[in-house]
Amino acid sequence: MNAFLYIIFVLLKTMRNHFLSIIIITATLLSCKSQTSEQMTHQYTNDLINETSPYLLQHAHNPVNWKAWNDASLEEAKSSNRLILISVGYAACHWCHVMERESFEDSLVAQVMNDNFINIKVDREERPDVDRIYMNAVQLMTGNGGWPLNVVALPDGRPVWGGTYFRKEQWMSALEQISSLYNENPNRLIEYADKLEEGIKALDVVALNSEEASFSVDFIDQAIEKWSKSFDNNKGGMNRAPKFMMPNNYHFLLRHAYQNKDEELQEYVNTTLTNIAYGGVYDHVGGGFSRYSVDAKWHVPHFEKMLYDNAQLVSLYSDAYLITKNPLYKRVVEETLAFVSKELTHNDGTFYSSLDADSMTPDGELEEGAYYIWSKEELEKLLKTDFELFKDYYNINNYGSWEGHYVLIRRDSDADILKKYKLTAEELNAKLKEWKSLLYEAREKRERPRLDDKVLTSWNALMITGYLDAYEVFGESSYLDAALKNAQFIVNKQMRSDGGLNHNYKNGTSNINGYLEDYAATISAFLKLYENTLDQKWLDLSRDLTNYAFDHFFDDANKMFFFTSDEDKTIVTRNIEYRDNVVPASNSIMAHNLFKMSHYFDNEAYAQTAKTMLNNVKPEMIEYPSGFSNWFDLMLNYTNNYYEVAIVGTDAAEKIKALNSYYLPNKLVIGSTSENDLPLLKNRFIEGKTLIYVCVNKACKLPVSEVEKAVELIKN
Repeated sequence: MNAFLYIIFVLLKTMRNHFLSIIIITATLLSCKSQTSEQMTHQYTNDLINETSPYLLQHAHNPVNWKAWNDASLEEAKSSNRLILISVGYAACHWCHVMERESFEDSLVAQVMNDNFINIKVDREERPDVDRIYMNAVQLMTGNGGWPLNVVALPDGRPVWGGTYFRKEQWMSALEQISSLYNENPNRLIEYADKLEEGIKALDVVALNSEEASFSVDFIDQAIEKWSKSFDNNKGGMNRAPKFMMPNNYHFLLRHAYQNKDEELQEYVNTTLTNIAYGGVYDHVGGGFSRYSVDAKWHVPHFEKMLYDNAQLVSLYSDAYLITKNPLYKRVVEETLAFVSKELTHNDGTFYSSLDADSMTPDGELEEGAYYIWSKEELEKLLKTDFELFKDYYNINNYGSWEGHYVLIRRDSDADILKKYKLTAEELNAKLKEWKSLLYEAREKRERPRLDDKVLTSWNALMITGYLDAYEVFGESSYLDAALKNAQFIVNKQMRSDGGLNHNYKNGTSNINGYLEDYAATISAFLKLYENTLDQKWLDLSRDLTNYAFDHFFDDANKMFFFTSDEDKTIVTRNIEYRDNVVPASNSIMAHNLFKMSHYFDNEAYAQTAKTMLNNVKPEMIEYPSGFSNWFDLMLNYTNNYYEVAIVGTDAAEKIKALNSYYLPNKLVIGSTSENDLPLLKNRFIEGKTLIYVCVNKACKLPVSEVEKAVELIKN
């Protein structure tokens, strides 16, 4: 890289201000030329009307000549030698709607876009592969990322400029300058694209770690010590705003604290979970969680409700209840699953993707949070004589105020309220039920947030796991029924005859070749379904999907899995997703799956791959612990004893239910009501008896018949 291009690259990588980035690029490369080239006006139509994605359909009537991401659109850019403008978002995204209103619905903006670019709209949830590549590019160029994500690429798809949200004037100016640059000196952009491509390819490189795998509690403790410097021990979560729930972070910390008797860490996790449940990010009226809080006290959310957040939070609060027996956690799980059932579930058992952040005001304006917020006058009218108590409970005061309205938030525990108002728990619970019913009825008269009703295999699998975690803890049969119904949908509709999975389902059509996230999440859900039903079909399907993933996603060089199949076209580069985020990385979920299946099938290749994957990411884990929480959770399987619990006999199902009433994260369950040839079950069936075998490191203790004794063997 010559000095000139290196300076440009460094500036792009470190820049935080989008508009300033534009000025620097164009001023340096064009030597401050202000003239623009003569432009030809092209006539197109908006092709999004033919799509099924709710997000794309939201843009189907823009004056922009949008196209979908497909071979035809990309080929048109190449054949016409025109720049590609790629705009990525999702249906529930507030700032995506803002930019649409300000820019994409404006005819002058549309003319600039139509005259100079092949314009492609992408639903990031349908095409996470496209989103990931261009998000990496924008983070390299500006240091920031988010949605809407807007990128300009060469006709071959390689990015040369990008950012997130832009105001109308910024957007038009940027596009005009980029277009002028391309017309006058395209080689400069091509050189820059070459260098940026190198940076993108370097971002997700995972080297094979040739050092011997060594995992210790000390290593984990050092990472948590570093991590803990960012903890907010007062309100929970990280000591900053905005605050994301990051369920997997707290799942790991909860487990580590419990297994290693770290009371201080347990207190921090419970502080976090309590304040999230008290906060406005939790919908106190209708149940369920928004995506994140814009402030430090979990009060005001970006109001979109995503399936993947709610699925993982159900799992987290279910496990936390097992340890604490905190009734707040149970209430959160029950209300969240009621929300999912009512608002995010189709009659066929499929789970929808999200509810929009924005909804209509009484004046017909689309506004963030309009469906969820309250005025004091509304609440007084609805609650009448209960208003004073309600006001205190949900902080209809300065603490709960937001832009002249109120987002319900708690600060005091039920115990404090009972003492203050001399109420019994039964009386308070009756009032809570009545209040929620009144407010829900009133809220239902408002314009509801828009629903993104596409069905994604990976997110549905996460919700299966959420339902099963709740079933294990609370024993509610409807939770198991919901999980089974959805799992059967995946088998019947999303699984192809070649054994692979599709990613998307909408309007009765299954499409888009599955990504690693689909395989990893589905295998994980099916393994948990096996543990709860003992139906070996789910275990066998998990093995078959795993073997398919090895055939089409595995990288023999570093023993990790690519995000995309070898049957898909590569966009700039074929990357490996390994850092955990709001949803754990597909590779970390896959490593968990392989670890478990190595026990179920006594498969050394699975076991060695899981260990190698963990060892590969270990050097980076200590540097950025919060980005590897699911990997740390896997590491706990190696640093503490991991138990195989085989239950064999006619009463196996009942004993598994009893076993699940204990928090035992370092175990897997395998069982049968008859003879079975699986390695852990073979020759263990005895007519008329149900025995529990507790095994560790391929050595089993003497069988017991009582669940309590089996638990003692695991805990001691």
